[in-house]
Amino acid sequence: MLIKHDPYRCFMPYEPVPVESAEDGPLADLTLAVKDIFDVAGYRTGSGCPLRLAASPVRRQTAPAARKLLEAGARFVGKTHTDELAWSMYGMNPHFGTPVNPAAPDRMPGGSSSGSAVAVAGGLADIAIGSDTGGSVRAPASYCGIWGIRPTHGRIPLDLVQPLAASYDTCGLFARDGETLLRAMAVLLDGETLPLPDTPELLRPVDMLAQLGEEALSVWQAGFGALPSREVRVYPEGVDAAYTAFLRTVGADARDWALPFIHSSGMPLARGIDQRAEAAEALTEAEIAGGQAARRAFAAHVEALLGPSGVILAPAVHDAPFRLDPPLEVFDRFRHDASRLLCVAGLAGLPQVVFPAGSVDGAPYGLSLIGPRGSDLSLLALACRLAAGAEVAA
Repeated sequence: MLIKHDPYRCFMPYEPVPVESAEDGPLADLTLAVKDIFDVAGYRTGSGCPLRLAASPVRRQTAPAARKLLEAGARFVGKTHTDELAWSMYGMNPHFGTPVNPAAPDRMPGGSSSGSAVAVAGGLADIAIGSDTGGSVRAPASYCGIWGIRPTHGRIPLDLVQPLAASYDTCGLFARDGETLLRAMAVLLDGETLPLPDTPELLRPVDMLAQLGEEALSVWQAGFGALPSREVRVYPEGVDAAYTAFLRTVGADARDWALPFIHSSGMPLARGIDQRAEAAEALTEAEIAGGQAARRAFAAHVEALLGPSGVILAPAVHDAPFRLDPPLEVFDRFRHDASRLLCVAGLAGLPQVVFPAGSVDGAPYGLSLIGPRGSDLSLLALACRLAAGAEVAA
């Protein structure tokens, strides 16, 4: 790392190697951290896995997503911790430890982009690259009280990035405020493909809100309740049907890279990743085909709800981050409950912006917007206006 002090233990302790960036440009006043599944020239790529780190050569090229930010003037300060193989959402790596959540030090920071979220929340980087497959930017953004975006699937190239589940993987980004996030995303996206109208149609997702507890629902009401919105149901066949489709299609994708690496490396499987790997191994071809069909139907339903101008006023996750060292049964229940909300944008391949909105149980809790495919920058701009208390008519 290129910073002198890392009080939150969010950076990989690599030997500092300077990384070239432009001397001027639209991001020249910003520092950049990069999740350690993205290649950066002069560094190894460890992916939160000791065996992968040991086998990694020093990379000669930088992933295009990171390179674009560097070419715009952002200054690289280090590579950040991740859950092992980016296949979790807690940020609690059994090999490299757990970064400290600056906003709630007694709580988990969220993963798998834990180090990137913590670096931004702790003021050690202005912007940070993460990846979001099942919620690995959106969840830690909510838990650490910062801004984060999962972009439209396929908008940002993932060359020289460790894959997990290709039809879900995206390059996301964190910042402490919406305006900075918008500046950086404008560089990454090279302009908008589907601008939202000045007065988008706001949608109230009653079946997402039904999954919230009292405190989380109160935060949603305080942030979005006064906005004119149309009631919709997001899950056409119910929450469990959508979540089953998500699990099966993510598991099917994981067979292409994650499972072969696990087998070829002989890596020991920590609790959590062992269950996900076992579930992916056990999938039948009929289950995969059924999951893919259900995913297509779900995506078509959500895209029809949104049309070209709709925006879902969505909770980011179901709850605040849990306290460190909880009972084992908390882990799986929490992941499933969060993922039932996070899977909506992933199944449909849509952009989702998360921003700080309040607190639940004394810890940060975020709200979010889900918009049409390609509306990333307009969605971010709308989130900035809503977060600032601007009135948006539906």
